[in-house]
Amino acid sequence: MITPSTSEGLRPDPVDFTPEELRELNRRFGVHGPQPRLAQLFTEGIDQLQPLRSHTLGRLEELRPVILSESRRHHINPMLVTAVLFDELQHAKPGEDLPLAARSGLFHTHGPAQLSVGELVKQGLLPANATPEQIDEARMELLDPDRNVRLLVGKFVRLKQALGLSGNALLMASTSPADAKAIATLAYLHNGKLDYPGRVLRYMQDPELHALLYGTRKPITSPLI
Repeated sequence: MITPSTSEGLRPDPVDFTPEELRELNRRFGVHGPQPRLAQLFTEGIDQLQPLRSHTLGRLEELRPVILSESRRHHINPMLVTAVLFDELQHAKPGEDLPLAARSGLFHTHGPAQLSVGELVKQGLLPANATPEQIDEARMELLDPDRNVRLLVGKFVRLKQALGLSGNALLMASTSPADAKAIATLAYLHNGKLDYPGRVLRYMQDPELHALLYGTRKPITSPLI
């Protein structure tokens, strides 16, 4: 199990993985290092685009009912689910959600959470030796937004079990260093890039995402109007 490291009595940084932890995660799950710095800067720049953010929040609002219901049913922190969806929707590639593009095999991940057909195999929902027709059907399944969110929650359930985490533990990053480290690890294993957990943890503290999930989001008015 991944445990938080301590440093001079201070609250540990949940994204500070030791070399041993990284080697073990790579051995078991095949994760990678961080994005190149240029790619990280590009990602940070995209996050500053207000029209894109507003569009992403609008899509999340549509997914809010399934996020809350599935998270509650499987004891997954809904803010983790929301943060991952926010990041993936913000940085989605143009046209990748089109059925024609999915069937072409051009993209390996699909839908709001950017899940692969392999995730269906890991959840026991698709045979490992699936036929081309079954794979095509699976790709269409991943394009269904509500179904995609359910599969994302299922992925976190699967990963919690693989990490030896309690299935009933909601995991609250703000109250427990161990939970924060567990959430960072889940985010890392979802995306496979070492800089990803830090972004997800920041999004989990985003007031507007909290309001969207638990309250009422007010439309953003342009200062020019």
